[in-house]
Amino acid sequence: MSAAERVADRIDAFIDRVGRVTAWSSFALALVMAGNVLLRYVFHTGSVWSQELEWHLMAPICLFGMSYALRHGEHVRVDVMFAGFSTRAKNFVELVSSLLLIAISLIVIWLSISYVNQSWSVGEGSANPGGIPARYILKALIPAGFALMAVQAAGQTIRYYLAWKRGA
Repeated sequence: MSAAERVADRIDAFIDRVGRVTAWSSFALALVMAGNVLLRYVFHTGSVWSQELEWHLMAPICLFGMSYALRHGEHVRVDVMFAGFSTRAKNFVELVSSLLLIAISLIVIWLSISYVNQSWSVGEGSANPGGIPARYILKALIPAGFALMAVQAAGQTIRYYLAWKRGA
């Protein structure tokens, strides 16, 4: 196994660990939502804080889960044309797609940094009374999630480049 393949394996292992932690966020989200429904329909009360917690849990699920989905091939792709390609052509398309994904991820990171910095500088919180006070932490997940996506795309770039180079 080459050094490049070992790097790709380490990236995959890291993304798998992130994915497992993110899966627990999904469980937490289900519990919070069930609690909110119980509070609303059984006890006729509710909490702004717990309702906001739902989307505070949804954000890491989406932002961290997208790299996990990419890692396991669960992302959207147009298979109508792709299915008819040779293995070598498929590897080339995946290679180019991975490179484009890295570029897009880096652009999103770059564009989101000032957005996150502004939120941190003012200590942004919920606009709702009784809401979650630290919204800036949630916003910081945007560049973090896309950084994970760029890292996973880099791992895939390595794999697809090596496969394409071998002619497989």
